[in-house]
Amino acid sequence: MTLIKTFVEGDEIIGFYLLKSAEAKQTNATPPKDYMDLVLADKSGEIQTKFWDASSRDKETFIAPMIVKVKGIVQIYRDKPQFKIMQIRPAADYDHQDMTDFIRSAPVQPVDLLYTIKQTVESIADKEIRSIVHACVSRVEDKLMHYPAAKSMHHAFYAGLAYHIVRMLELGEFVAKQRPFLNLDLIRAGIILHDIAKTDELTAEIGIVKEYSFTGKLLGHLSMAANWVTEAAISLGLAVDSEKVVILHHMILSHHNLGEWGSPVQPQIPEAVALHYIDQLDAKLQAVEDAVSTMPDTEEWTAPVRILENKQIYRSKGLGKST
Repeated sequence: MTLIKTFVEGDEIIGFYLLKSAEAKQTNATPPKDYMDLVLADKSGEIQTKFWDASSRDKETFIAPMIVKVKGIVQIYRDKPQFKIMQIRPAADYDHQDMTDFIRSAPVQPVDLLYTIKQTVESIADKEIRSIVHACVSRVEDKLMHYPAAKSMHHAFYAGLAYHIVRMLELGEFVAKQRPFLNLDLIRAGIILHDIAKTDELTAEIGIVKEYSFTGKLLGHLSMAANWVTEAAISLGLAVDSEKVVILHHMILSHHNLGEWGSPVQPQIPEAVALHYIDQLDAKLQAVEDAVSTMPDTEEWTAPVRILENKQIYRSKGLGKST
C-alpha cells in the first residue's frame, strides 16, 4: 500500500485506507450537484478527498470511520494535495483489513499511560486534593485508554489524551523542581484535571472524534471538569467553597488563559500560570511534531499549523535530531 505521506501529484493510487470523515455536500452549480467531502487516512497522515459522483446510496454507505478500497488520482488544489476518487467500495471480510493498522496511536502503550496517571494521583500528598482527582479519574479510566485529546488541533490520535497528560506531567515535574515555590500537588492535580472532561465533550471511536456531544457543545470541557470537581467534593463531604476546591476550579477554568480561547477567567495563582504554559508547550510541540512527521518526503514546508496561527514549519534537510 502506498503511504499517504508519499503521495505525489499525478500518482494513480489503488489501495485500502481509513475513511476518517465523510460529509455530503452540494456544488454551487445550477442545478447543484451532490458530492462527498472525505478525509482518507493511514498511519502516515491524511488527505482531503473528493468523491464527485456520489449517489444517495453512497451517502448512506460511506460513514466514518470505516476501511475503504479506493482508486483515484492525486491532484494539487490551492497548493495542497487532494485525492480525487474514481472508484470506492467498503472493505469486505475477505480483504482481511484491520482498522487498527490504519490509525495513528500514542507512541506509548495506553496501559502504561494510565498507570503513570494513576501513580501520579497516588503521589499527591494532600489527601483531599488526591481524593478529588482520584474520583475524577475513576469515572473515565476506560476512555483514557483510547480517547484523543482533540478532533484535529493536537494529540488527535488513539490514546492522545492520556499521552498529553503524561507528557505534561513530565514537564510539570521539571518546572516544579526548577521553581520550588510552586505547589507540586496543585501542578499534578491541575494537569490531570485540565482536559479530563474531553472524554465527555467529544464522541470518539478508535481515537477518531466523530462529533462533539450535546453537553460538550453547550458546556465545554472546562466547565464540565469543574462540575466533576464539585460533584467529587460533595461526595467526599468537602465544602464546595473551600480554598482547595475553589483553587482546583480556578486552575481548570483558567488554563486556556483568554476568553476568546474559552477561559472565563485568567490564571491568578502561580500554579495556574504554570499549568497554562505547560499545556501550551506540549500542545504546540505535538502539533509541530505531527505536521513534520506526516509531511510528504518531497516537501520542505509543512501544511499550515492551525495552533500556530496557521504558520508553516520548515524541515531542514541538513540537520537531524540531536543526540
